Amino acid sequence: MIAAVVLFWASLAALAWTHVLYPAVAALAARLRTRAVAKDDAYLPSVAVIVVAYNEEPAIEARIENLRALDYPSELLEIVVTSDASTDRTEELAEAAGARVIRNQRGGKVAAQDAAVRATEAEVVAFSDANSTWSPDALRKLVRNLADPKVAYVCGQLRLEAPGGSNKEGIYWRYELVTRESESRLGSVTAGNGSIYALRRADYVEVDPRFGHDLSLPYLMPQSGRRAVYEPEAVAHERPTPTNESEYRRKVRMFEHTWLIVLRGRMLRGQPLGYLVALLSHRHLRYASGVLHLVLLGSSIALLRHGVVYPVFLGLQLGVLAAALAGVGIVRYYVLITWATVVALWNYLRRGVPATWAPQREELA
Repeated sequence: MIAAVVLFWASLAALAWTHVLYPAVAALAARLRTRAVAKDDAYLPSVAVIVVAYNEEPAIEARIENLRALDYPSELLEIVVTSDASTDRTEELAEAAGARVIRNQRGGKVAAQDAAVRATEAEVVAFSDANSTWSPDALRKLVRNLADPKVAYVCGQLRLEAPGGSNKEGIYWRYELVTRESESRLGSVTAGNGSIYALRRADYVEVDPRFGHDLSLPYLMPQSGRRAVYEPEAVAHERPTPTNESEYRRKVRMFEHTWLIVLRGRMLRGQPLGYLVALLSHRHLRYASGVLHLVLLGSSIALLRHGVVYPVFLGLQLGVLAAALAGVGIVRYYVLITWATVVALWNYLRRGVPATWAPQREELA
């Protein structure tokens, strides 16, 4: 019984901390202690904007057109499409649209990014997905942060356009961005996003090709004494997946890579104390939410006849599951995405993680 009590309160405290208390504490701390970034709007380094593509024929021309329209000196801007052995007309269309095309053997997104960085000479390398759209001033807003010599990495704000389906990711994403901004003001973000980010070529790190840059690059910067920051005025737009179910399948794939990094990426090694707390609170505990919920549910059942608190929490958990089954939007989204962390962990432990990927539309087909 003692073990069940410890598990119950520990899992409940961990869930409350990662989802509610940590974001509130980070926001308050950021108000009291902000580390400003020495931005300079006049800072205009040479930039290679790198788009990784695998069979992106439907989207690649529009993506290049959008990048060519950026408010940035054309003589300082190179647009690069690095193809992960595309089998459609992606490479042909990208070249015709004015991009420099780098052709690679099939090796995954990170391997294609590494190849592109090696093949370019710009002072700054910026990255984007083929299905993203940048605001005209996004690149200027992004790189002005790199004028600060302490800043090595900067990610922009991804805005999810209103979809035709029922996906509620927009609500979660707004909640996530508030915490990301707090972390940036305190020192460094714990994760970026693949739609819009940049770093100095000198600070680029070639990681395990199975890792994703979104999670791996930000935590590597503080390990070397640098900062990874968030620039909310550098805006990229994407359409979210159309339903909670399709988003669940996408998240399972993403979380498989996340578990690899969390368990084998040495994220916590040599980190400053404050950033160490942020990683544990926002990343490790958040990704463990599915396991924590299972522990909470199991311990609630085991303690059902031992006091009033445990039946109450069991009822609350069953109520959440019932609401998710009934299709209550944000509740269903939370349950599906939380369960995705468990499925992804099982998949990772059972068969590992592949380096290659497919465009989102193919994953959801």
